[in-house]
Order: sequence, then structure tokens, then C-alpha cells
Amino acid sequence: MRVRVDPLVCEANAVCVGLAPEVFDLNDDDELQIVQPDVPPAEQDRVRHAVRSCPKAALTLDE
Repeated sequence: MRVRVDPLVCEANAVCVGLAPEVFDLNDDDELQIVQPDVPPAEQDRVRHAVRSCPKAALTLDE
């Protein structure tokens, strides 16, 4: 599974960071960074939840 962010849509609300901090982070400029684009199996359920919870629908999964 791979997760991607559309930087033109993302508003850095950090919902995903709160749900899966091992995969998502905000940099010093408040831009979303995907720390682990290839999601480890142990994080996949949390990342799916984070993608569904994104208020701007800026995240996508390739499974």
C-alpha cells in the first residue's frame, strides 16, 4: 500500500498526523510530509482511517 497527498488540495489540518503519526508529519512550513509513503502492514488500518478522515480529501491510497 502506498499513500500520496495532493499538495494543491491539502490544507495541513493535521487530522492524518493525529491518526497515523508514524506515517504523516507537518514540516516547519506547515506542509504535510509523508514520512513512510510505502505504508508498513502494521499501520495500514490507521492510514486507511486517516485517508477517509481527511477533511479536504487530499490523500489517496494505491493498494
